[in-house]
Amino acid sequence: MPELPEVETVRRGLQPVLEGARIARVEARRPDLRFPFPERFTQRLQGRTIISLGRRAKYLTMEMDGGPGLICHLGMSGSFRIEAPQGESTPGLFHHDRSKNTVHDHVVFDVVSASGTAASVIFNDPRRFGFMLFSEGPVGEHPMLAGLGVEPTGNSLDGPLLASLLQGRKSPLKAALLDQRLIAGLGNIYVSEALWRAGLSPLKPAGRLARPGKKAREESERLAGAIRAVIADAIAAGGSSLRDYVHADGSLGYFQHSFAVYDREGEPCPKPGCGGHIERIVQSGRSTFLCRACQR
Repeated sequence: MPELPEVETVRRGLQPVLEGARIARVEARRPDLRFPFPERFTQRLQGRTIISLGRRAKYLTMEMDGGPGLICHLGMSGSFRIEAPQGESTPGLFHHDRSKNTVHDHVVFDVVSASGTAASVIFNDPRRFGFMLFSEGPVGEHPMLAGLGVEPTGNSLDGPLLASLLQGRKSPLKAALLDQRLIAGLGNIYVSEALWRAGLSPLKPAGRLARPGKKAREESERLAGAIRAVIADAIAAGGSSLRDYVHADGSLGYFQHSFAVYDREGEPCPKPGCGGHIERIVQSGRSTFLCRACQR
């Protein structure tokens, strides 16, 4: 499933086309995706202006002028592509041709920018695990978003805040970091990468980073910085592009070539002077990759 950096890359690719544009027409080519489309889905969106295109954790959000907000999730294989009469719109670097399998084009948004430029934004989802829902109030107050934790971007996630979130938690550190009520949008890949960067074991009891003392303070600061850095690096690289994932412009990301531990079982640890090897373990049914020599 696309993680936060992938969704942020999609948002940035769509933003120049959608933000400030009027939705001239919406076509839903089936009654549902993962969930049924909201009642009068196409009618309520047509004619609205998209005030802003945002992201909360792994959700894309659209604030509308005089209409419901729209919450979108890409699911396992969902992606957007942009088409315009004057040619294909390809924001960002274009590395691979986008999929042309139109049988999986389920929703088409025909939009017109403030300058009068027309474009089509098409949601393609072969597995149909994505969804689109309305928010009648502010999108951040929708039940799917209201309980989400702090975003792992910017400087708001620092050592003291992370320590406060982990206070009293006996679960393994990786499990706590995957709790969306604590930190929103972190997924399996980037948690493994951040823990390696911070030199902390995913098996370590989470609450230990909240104990009094210099060591715990240093660990929480180191981990908070590693989380922010790995997310920022992945966004800059365009995401990991695992399996079916493609950007809004149809290109693929390349952060997967920079993975230090994820999916590198048996390889030497890339940390200078470590000498250890990457190991794969299973936590709560999911693969965790770590180096026991340098992650304590």
